[in-house]
Amino acid sequence: MNRGRLSGLAAITITSVLWGTTGTAATFAPSAGPLAIGSAALGIGGLLQAAIAVPALRSEWTVLREQRWVVTIGAVAVALYPLAFYSSMHFAGVAVGSVVSLASAPLASGILERVVDRRPLSRWWMLAAVLGIVGSTLLCIAKIEDRASSSLDTILGIALGLVAGLTYATYSWASHRLMSGGISRGASMGAVFGGGGLLLMPVLVLTGASLLDSGQNLAVTAYMALVPMFLGYLLFGYGLTKVSASTATTVTLTEPAIATVLAVVIVGERLTALGWVGLAIIAGVLVILAAAPTNADPRTGAPEISRRRRSREQTLSSV
Repeated sequence: MNRGRLSGLAAITITSVLWGTTGTAATFAPSAGPLAIGSAALGIGGLLQAAIAVPALRSEWTVLREQRWVVTIGAVAVALYPLAFYSSMHFAGVAVGSVVSLASAPLASGILERVVDRRPLSRWWMLAAVLGIVGSTLLCIAKIEDRASSSLDTILGIALGLVAGLTYATYSWASHRLMSGGISRGASMGAVFGGGGLLLMPVLVLTGASLLDSGQNLAVTAYMALVPMFLGYLLFGYGLTKVSASTATTVTLTEPAIATVLAVVIVGERLTALGWVGLAIIAGVLVILAAAPTNADPRTGAPEISRRRRSREQTLSSV
């Protein structure tokens, strides 16, 4: 097992645990709407990512401008993701919203890599993705059967969850593509998440008054911006330098599992036997991904990000 890949998987798994706390944390600020929570969490977190990456952004500004369409796509996806994600949990519940959002992301990510990058996906990844989606679907079914809210709210929450999954896969793909092109992790994440953070600021201005209603609301906002969003995406960016975007989004299928457990233990949502089976399947996904070989560049057999970075370094050294 490649140590670098293992460290990448570990970083993304820790990220998933941190992200899994966001839905439960949001329930401690009930007077704050999902748009306010989402725009504050990833908006502030994204601007912090850009702030610590200022030196890298300055030194690689020319290269980033050449890849501005990738940066723009990623930034727009970053801005849309939290709005859809937290709204999904608002309408369908913590467990269902997070499960649908994260279960749909690996498929979207795999399709992006296959269609845009023409990168073959290994059978191990496909097995892990299918099992992860099955496990997440079981969790979703278990929670839908247990919910007392209207079916319309649940359907709307599921639809928003699918939007969240698509946008999550898109900004993961954009960040990984920039890093694969030889742009540093700091510059890639700073550009994509800083841009997304800027786009979220108008939403925060329009909806964020409720975050100032109480010290508890402020504490929840600070926690979500600094821990799951800022620290979490630092770890996520590191993980993307070690594994493909499709593998990263598949690993984060652990997030809905964490969110579900916290929803049961802290929020008081119930989990049926079917839901526990789904959790066990998701745990098996991690085992498969830890043992399976990574997807390689079909032309060289080497990880794509390493090959392109070496190529760029060689070009710069020859100038």
